[in-house]
Amino acid sequence: MNLHGRKMHVTQTASNGVVGKDTIFHFTQAGNVVEARYAGGRIAAGYFVGILDGDQLPFRYCQISDGNKIDGGSSQARIEQMPDGRLRLIETFAWESRAGTGENIFEEID
Repeated sequence: MNLHGRKMHVTQTASNGVVGKDTIFHFTQAGNVVEARYAGGRIAAGYFVGILDGDQLPFRYCQISDGNKIDGGSSQARIEQMPDGRLRLIETFAWESRAGTGENIFEEID
């Protein structure tokens, strides 16, 4: 799987998540190193970096939400291809800057 140049948005989030359908993720990948910058909705700026291993993508994230709140944590994601060829990322996250865990589902957009 290669995420380089792909864009995604979140189609489903946990009740304690702050990303959403208006948050757009822009991916780059060099070898197995994956990065994404994201913004939109409640997110002013966000960044994550991880290592792709087959269809598994563990990563760490940091973001500024709701104007001035800096948060971060770690995630474990699985990447799958949808029937129409687009990619889906199913993420289980754990906040480190506040309490809570949850799941987000990302889907590729044009």
